[in-house]
Amino acid sequence: MMARRAGPETIDDAGVVIVDKAPGVTSHDVVSSMRKLFNTRRVGHAGTLDPMATGVLIIGVERATKMLGLLALETKEYTATIRLGAATDTDDVEGTVLSTADASAVTDEQIHQAVARFRGDIDQVPAKVSAIKVDGRRAHALMRTGEEFDLKPRRVTVSRFDIVAIRRAVGGPVDVDVEVECSTGTYVRSLARDVGEVLGVGGHLTALRRTRVGPFGLEHARTIEELTEKPSLSLTIDEVATLAFPRRDITDADAESISQGRWLEPVGMKGVYAVVDPHGQAIALVQEKGRRASSVMVVRPATLRRPPES
Repeated sequence: MMARRAGPETIDDAGVVIVDKAPGVTSHDVVSSMRKLFNTRRVGHAGTLDPMATGVLIIGVERATKMLGLLALETKEYTATIRLGAATDTDDVEGTVLSTADASAVTDEQIHQAVARFRGDIDQVPAKVSAIKVDGRRAHALMRTGEEFDLKPRRVTVSRFDIVAIRRAVGGPVDVDVEVECSTGTYVRSLARDVGEVLGVGGHLTALRRTRVGPFGLEHARTIEELTEKPSLSLTIDEVATLAFPRRDITDADAESISQGRWLEPVGMKGVYAVVDPHGQAIALVQEKGRRASSVMVVRPATLRRPPES
């Protein structure tokens, strides 16, 4: 087990762990496991992943938890399987079947045409098992009570919705393997539902795997079993800062200044970016406003900065 350093806070154990989540495990379960493995309470996640889903879950450890809310994670990628021939109340295989239909007569061409309708900017009604709030209560909690409610459509972007394979079982449902690239807030289960509705046979997800969130993909990810055997960060806090944000190199004098909470001269960079000292250390995440480039998060306060090695 990776022991937590005693004494004052350090930057050495701060970073992110990209977990390849297994099915049947909640995001909260993963956080609990990481707290035990890294022997710290300072663990959080950036965006939940449904229990039935697998794949990329971003976990922040120690000081990197402060960075999670600033990460640019607008784009997500998935692989999924849509089953045509049945609709469920959760839009996935774990829900109660609401209707069934014979999907064998639906042609491949019709499936391709239906999928094409949901590319680009679309208005999507979220799944009722989502975490969207309705009158102050989560939709998934309301659904469990049996209360009737409707969710309003939301504009989302589906950049890519490609069919990889169409599999037909004799006398059974039609399974469509797809790859999806979409904006945050898009529900792939809703895509499955809507494709099924367009085809008139119903549809739901039987498998969902998140392969990428922003710049973080499966190439960075490890399973909980692998992490249990060897707990270690996927990316240090410096690597996260330079991978997930634009970079601005600064002098030692500027680094000292912003590490103490002062501001820098703006250089015309938009959005949040990382300022990095001559020794490759991320000092802060800053944003320019008017005549100042001010920190939105000090990665290395003056108390945590290492002196340059001679």
